[in-house]
Amino acid sequence: QVLLVESGGGSVQAGGSLRLSCAASGGTFNTDTMSWFRQAPGKEREFVAGIRPSGGRVLYADSVKGRFTISRDNAKNTVYLQMNNLKPEDTAVYFCAAGPYLVVTTTLYENWGQGTQVTVSS
Repeated sequence: QVLLVESGGGSVQAGGSLRLSCAASGGTFNTDTMSWFRQAPGKEREFVAGIRPSGGRVLYADSVKGRFTISRDNAKNTVYLQMNNLKPEDTAVYFCAAGPYLVVTTTLYENWGQGTQVTVSS
């Protein structure tokens, strides 16, 4: 069982930046696709960004493309989400997830972190 722990969330004004980190332990991080999802109150969890094990292929939701960047450091078993030009609609709990495929469907990811809150004020 892979343990995923997110960090880096917080409160920021619109237009600001945050960098989220997700540290993995107890599993085969280097062979897992890693993705970020987010969930706002009353809404379903939605895909934000994902990255293949090698880092050679990435995928972004249209709503964050050009503003967010996903990356990974396999030597540190860590995946990152750099979030720039944040908007109030980015407010949500952000989760990292590990799975075998680079997809946007939540049910295809096998391991999840506990989440970290991101709040963006206007």
